[in-house]
Amino acid sequence: MPTLQAPTAINGSTKLKQPSSRWVVMGDSLVYGFGDPIGGGWVERLRRQWLTPGQDHFVLYNLGVRGDGVRQVELRLEDEFRTRGEIRNRVPDLLLLSCGVNDSPRLGRPDGRNFLAIDAFKIELENLLDQAKKLCPVLFIGTVPVNEAKMPFLDCLYYNHIDQHRYKEITRIACNERGIPYLDLFDLWMGRGDSWWQPLLSEDGLHPNSTGYEAILADVQNWSEIQQRLCCPTGIR
Repeated sequence: MPTLQAPTAINGSTKLKQPSSRWVVMGDSLVYGFGDPIGGGWVERLRRQWLTPGQDHFVLYNLGVRGDGVRQVELRLEDEFRTRGEIRNRVPDLLLLSCGVNDSPRLGRPDGRNFLAIDAFKIELENLLDQAKKLCPVLFIGTVPVNEAKMPFLDCLYYNHIDQHRYKEITRIACNERGIPYLDLFDLWMGRGDSWWQPLLSEDGLHPNSTGYEAILADVQNWSEIQQRLCCPTGIR
């Protein structure tokens, strides 16, 4: 019968194997995974891949909160991840941000005011990015297109492609100015055609379904910025 080896003791303490790369993903329902009862969203699907023996050199924390805009993510940024397990009292090796769509809808009617005015959004976003970049390396994952025909969401929020594009362009430019890589899922999905991306959304027209989150994960994993970090988890800063 095989015997179990005790952990190696060094200087009177037990040496535990530590993951070589700790990632945190912060944002809204696209991070949280709402709409995917099968896989729990793209972040959870990626996390599950790293639960396999031999892949445990990565640790991934999903810090998505439904309904969050850039202001809410900024307010909880540093305190949120400093209390999480392997990253307690230290910063993560990589922070992935994904938010902004909840700031863009029109309130009450298709021509109502935006939930967060675009000038205010720009200020809040730049504050978030500046704060995040001071802490650790940052990547930004953009949002996917909504189905305008299914609006309004919750009978009062009118998401639309024109505003989605305006807000995501502000995000893309702000990221570019700060050297933060940006994955433009909106343009990527729109470029594949309505017949490709519309079946990937839930009935509410806003959140991806299980197949949609599977597609997001594929786009994330095929992104060169992610591939580099998967190959060299501690070599890129």
